[in-house]
Amino acid sequence: MAPAPTRSDCEALDQADPLAPYRGEFVVDDDALIYFDGNSLGRLPKATVTRLQRLLADEWGGRLVRSWRETWLAMPVRVGDLIGTGLLGAEAGETVVGDNTTVSLYKAVSAALDARPGRRTVVIERDNFPTDRYLMESLARQRGLVIRWVDAGTSQGLTVDDLAGVVDDSVAVTLLSHVDYRSAAILDLGAMTTLVHESGALMVWDLCHSVGSVPMQLDRAGVDIAVGCTYKYLNGGPGAPAFTYVNRARQDELAQPIWGWWGRADMFDMAEGYQPYPDIRAWLTGTPGIMSLAGVETGVEMVCRAGIQEIRRKSTALSALAIELYDEWLAGRGVGLASPRDPHRRGSHVTVTHPGAVRLTDELAAKGVVPDFRRPDGIRIGLAPLTTRFVDVYDGLVVLRDLLG
Repeated sequence: MAPAPTRSDCEALDQADPLAPYRGEFVVDDDALIYFDGNSLGRLPKATVTRLQRLLADEWGGRLVRSWRETWLAMPVRVGDLIGTGLLGAEAGETVVGDNTTVSLYKAVSAALDARPGRRTVVIERDNFPTDRYLMESLARQRGLVIRWVDAGTSQGLTVDDLAGVVDDSVAVTLLSHVDYRSAAILDLGAMTTLVHESGALMVWDLCHSVGSVPMQLDRAGVDIAVGCTYKYLNGGPGAPAFTYVNRARQDELAQPIWGWWGRADMFDMAEGYQPYPDIRAWLTGTPGIMSLAGVETGVEMVCRAGIQEIRRKSTALSALAIELYDEWLAGRGVGLASPRDPHRRGSHVTVTHPGAVRLTDELAAKGVVPDFRRPDGIRIGLAPLTTRFVDVYDGLVVLRDLLG
């Protein structure tokens, strides 16, 4: 067995890292803080501060309502195209930014259900993120649907065979997360989409924990609809709006259910009757938060400039380092590993387990290491490639090792 990496090894990795300069593009008030929670809230880009100052002073303060036609009206689609073409493997005109994740998922699943009348079953993973489960339960109650729960069984994530056991011709919609929010297991997006389509059902993907950290090709995989947030790896800021992707081949078939004036063609004529835009703008509902959209745009521009393939390369290296150090320091101290060892099946965080995870999370924070607790006993070590250094992984796990005694 090779010796565990040393801190000098990690310093050398940081010096050779082509993404290292990006850390300097973020607001980092305390360089000693080890931030392992960028998979919940990304750091603030300095460019966002500049962009918001310009928006406040020049666009809102100076141009006032004229800024709608000059700049703001186009932002939901412009930012959506930046996400879609740069990070999702989508064409222009397939992605739009607007509501929060829960509302966006509700609209997506509702549209898919309407497109499969007569089918009364929906499929979702039992351990999916809570908001996904809650909205599916809500829709099941409203529409008299049957929820068919599917279990992964292990931290390696749901397999195609697991899904095949629950999908049949009674299923209308399947909703899954591309990367599991607890274990970081990556699901086989292409194969699972194909499987669901073979049953005649539609596929909705939650991309919240993969967008900006895991490359994907939604068009090539034939994905119908996908939703993702922008405040994790895209660094859009707290409460930043979600995006919705709708495959162009499905846009005539799928109609979102919450009609508002922003989704109506000729929105300013204020006429009676609702006639949706004949394109992705039909998925908008109400007036978007322009300041939040501006923050999303600068965050996404940075991620696209860094390159999703290079981000993935560093993400894989960071998580591999964390697992090496886990094996050396933590495995014999009552700590378990709840993330896949296979880098192809692992997203950009590593989860370790311990009966005292709640206490340890608090004690880590008190010592300047900020991870995330996930029930029942998980400590998530989030690794945001544009801001997390290799020495951060080393130093943070040293603190956890020492707390374990």
